[in-house]
Amino acid sequence: MQTVLTYLMFLIAGLGMQAQNTIEVTLTDFKSNDGSVRVGLYDTKGDFLDKEYKTLKSKISNKEAVVTFTDVPDGTYAISCYHDEDNNGELNMIMGLFPSESYGCSNGARGFFGPPRWEDAKFEIAEGETRKFDIRL
Repeated sequence: MQTVLTYLMFLIAGLGMQAQNTIEVTLTDFKSNDGSVRVGLYDTKGDFLDKEYKTLKSKISNKEAVVTFTDVPDGTYAISCYHDEDNNGELNMIMGLFPSESYGCSNGARGFFGPPRWEDAKFEIAEGETRKFDIRL
Protein backbone atom coordinates (compact mmCIF):
# COMPACT_ATOMS: atom_id res chain seq x y z
CA MET A 1 0.00 0.00 0.00
CA GLN A 2 2.81 2.39 0.86
CA THR A 3 4.43 1.68 -2.53
CA VAL A 4 1.21 2.59 -4.34
CA LEU A 5 0.87 5.82 -2.37
CA THR A 6 4.50 6.72 -3.05
CA TYR A 7 4.02 6.06 -6.76
CA LEU A 8 0.88 8.24 -6.85
CA MET A 9 2.67 11.01 -4.99
CA PHE A 10 5.51 11.04 -7.55
CA LEU A 11 3.03 10.91 -10.42
CA ILE A 12 1.08 13.90 -9.12
CA ALA A 13 4.29 15.82 -8.35
CA GLY A 14 5.58 15.11 -11.86
CA LEU A 15 2.41 16.43 -13.44
CA GLY A 16 2.61 19.55 -11.34
CA MET A 17 6.24 20.14 -12.29
CA GLN A 18 5.59 19.87 -16.03
CA ALA A 19 6.27 23.23 -17.62
CA GLN A 20 3.10 25.20 -18.20
CA ASN A 21 3.23 28.04 -20.68
CA THR A 22 1.36 31.29 -21.24
CA ILE A 23 0.20 32.77 -24.54
CA GLU A 24 -0.81 36.44 -24.56
CA VAL A 25 -2.62 37.74 -27.64
CA THR A 26 -3.06 41.47 -28.26
CA LEU A 27 -5.63 42.24 -30.95
CA THR A 28 -5.77 45.64 -32.64
CA ASP A 29 -7.27 47.57 -35.56
CA PHE A 30 -10.91 46.63 -34.99
CA LYS A 31 -13.38 48.59 -37.13
CA SER A 32 -15.50 49.27 -34.04
CA ASN A 33 -16.04 48.29 -30.40
CA ASP A 34 -19.25 46.44 -31.33
CA GLY A 35 -19.61 42.80 -30.35
CA SER A 36 -16.64 40.82 -29.05
CA VAL A 37 -13.55 39.02 -30.23
CA ARG A 38 -13.30 35.24 -30.17
CA VAL A 39 -9.86 33.64 -30.05
CA GLY A 40 -9.22 29.95 -30.63
CA LEU A 41 -6.06 28.06 -29.69
CA TYR A 42 -5.52 24.92 -31.78
CA ASP A 43 -3.17 22.07 -30.92
CA THR A 44 -3.33 19.83 -34.01
CA LYS A 45 -3.23 20.34 -37.76
CA GLY A 46 -6.32 18.18 -38.26
CA ASP A 47 -8.43 20.37 -35.93
CA PHE A 48 -7.18 23.74 -37.18
CA LEU A 49 -10.13 26.11 -37.74
CA ASP A 50 -12.60 23.33 -36.86
CA LYS A 51 -12.15 22.34 -33.21
CA GLU A 52 -10.35 24.56 -30.71
CA TYR A 53 -8.16 23.21 -27.93
CA LYS A 54 -9.09 26.31 -25.88
CA THR A 55 -11.31 29.29 -26.67
CA LEU A 56 -11.49 32.74 -25.12
CA LYS A 57 -13.89 35.62 -25.71
CA SER A 58 -13.19 39.25 -24.84
CA LYS A 59 -14.85 42.63 -25.01
CA ILE A 60 -13.31 45.24 -27.28
CA SER A 61 -12.31 48.61 -25.84
CA ASN A 62 -10.73 51.45 -27.82
CA LYS A 63 -10.69 49.08 -30.81
CA GLU A 64 -8.31 46.72 -28.95
CA ALA A 65 -8.53 43.56 -26.87
CA VAL A 66 -6.17 41.25 -24.99
CA VAL A 67 -6.66 37.57 -24.14
CA THR A 68 -4.31 35.28 -22.22
CA PHE A 69 -4.18 31.50 -22.41
CA THR A 70 -2.64 30.04 -19.25
CA ASP A 71 -1.52 26.53 -18.28
CA VAL A 72 -0.73 25.59 -21.88
CA PRO A 73 1.37 22.37 -22.08
CA ASP A 74 4.54 22.27 -24.19
CA GLY A 75 3.72 21.68 -27.85
CA THR A 76 2.85 23.10 -31.24
CA TYR A 77 -0.13 25.45 -31.52
CA ALA A 78 -1.83 27.97 -33.80
CA ILE A 79 -4.18 30.86 -33.07
CA SER A 80 -7.19 32.04 -35.05
CA CYS A 81 -9.50 34.90 -34.09
CA TYR A 82 -12.35 36.95 -35.45
CA HIS A 83 -14.37 40.04 -34.61
CA ASP A 84 -17.83 38.73 -33.78
CA GLU A 85 -19.55 42.04 -34.45
CA ASP A 86 -23.09 40.69 -33.99
CA ASN A 87 -22.22 38.31 -31.10
CA ASN A 88 -23.77 35.32 -32.86
CA GLY A 89 -20.81 33.05 -32.00
CA GLU A 90 -19.69 32.40 -35.57
CA LEU A 91 -17.67 34.02 -38.32
CA ASN A 92 -20.17 35.47 -40.79
CA MET A 93 -19.52 34.65 -44.45
CA ILE A 94 -20.65 36.17 -47.75
CA MET A 95 -22.14 33.44 -49.94
CA GLY A 96 -20.39 30.92 -47.68
CA LEU A 97 -17.02 31.79 -49.22
CA PHE A 98 -15.68 35.10 -47.95
CA PRO A 99 -15.61 36.34 -44.33
CA SER A 100 -17.68 39.46 -43.74
CA GLU A 101 -16.17 39.94 -40.27
CA SER A 102 -12.48 40.72 -39.65
CA TYR A 103 -10.23 37.79 -38.74
CA GLY A 104 -6.58 37.00 -38.08
CA CYS A 105 -4.14 34.21 -37.23
CA SER A 106 -0.83 33.76 -35.47
CA ASN A 107 2.25 34.64 -37.54
CA GLY A 108 0.06 36.85 -39.74
CA ALA A 109 -1.14 33.79 -41.66
CA ARG A 110 -3.73 34.62 -44.32
CA GLY A 111 -5.59 32.45 -46.74
CA PHE A 112 -5.32 32.93 -50.47
CA PHE A 113 -8.55 31.76 -52.08
CA GLY A 114 -9.21 29.69 -48.97
CA PRO A 115 -8.61 29.60 -45.23
CA PRO A 116 -5.19 30.17 -43.62
CA ARG A 117 -2.96 27.10 -43.44
CA TRP A 118 -1.76 25.38 -40.25
CA GLU A 119 1.82 25.44 -41.55
CA ASP A 120 1.73 29.24 -41.79
CA ALA A 121 0.09 29.84 -38.39
CA LYS A 122 1.79 27.23 -36.18
CA PHE A 123 4.36 27.94 -33.48
CA GLU A 124 6.04 25.99 -30.68
CA ILE A 125 6.05 26.76 -26.99
CA ALA A 126 7.97 24.99 -24.22
CA GLU A 127 9.64 25.13 -20.82
CA GLY A 128 7.41 27.62 -19.02
CA GLU A 129 7.63 30.15 -21.83
CA THR A 130 5.41 33.21 -22.23
CA ARG A 131 4.72 33.98 -25.91
CA LYS A 132 3.19 37.26 -27.03
CA PHE A 133 1.35 37.73 -30.31
CA ASP A 134 0.09 40.93 -31.90
CA ILE A 135 -2.71 40.28 -34.36
CA ARG A 136 -4.20 43.05 -36.50
CA LEU A 137 -7.70 42.47 -37.73
